[in-house]
Amino acid sequence: MSAAVADTRHLSLTAETAADLMSLNPVSIREDATLREAILLLYDRHFGAAPVIDEAGRAVGVISRADVLAHDRETVTYARPTPEYDPRDLKLPNGERLPDEFQVELVDTTQVREFMTPAVFGVRPTTPAAEVVEQMVALDVHRLFVVDEAGVLVGVVTSMDVLRHLRPATH
Repeated sequence: MSAAVADTRHLSLTAETAADLMSLNPVSIREDATLREAILLLYDRHFGAAPVIDEAGRAVGVISRADVLAHDRETVTYARPTPEYDPRDLKLPNGERLPDEFQVELVDTTQVREFMTPAVFGVRPTTPAAEVVEQMVALDVHRLFVVDEAGVLVGVVTSMDVLRHLRPATH
């Protein structure tokens, strides 16, 4: 076995608290955002999930790619009758005809609060780092949200944040 492999058998966590591990000011989405906004956030930012907040900034849930897929799977879209108008007959306010490529989009107005996971696994900034890791393993989650005493979201600890704070143990 090589020395490099032997050195990594025992790792130590260099962070002491959740505050040391967390990423500050995590990107979140409001509970009244639409399905389309949630999809764009997750896709454009390459996120697997994001915290959902209320008007006061308190974490009220989590929206994940799995939530979006479950919503899509459960949503049935029925064929609509032909519209009573031809989009080519629509005109802009200045009287110009719309371009031939113009299409009418049916927008899903479902709000995030309707399909998010309404559970927030959170810790305080002062929670010991080892306890954060133990909770992530026990809950089988990839992220824990860090909230202050008022429940306001201040950070997030992901499994990648934990990995960034692992170092070979010194003997």
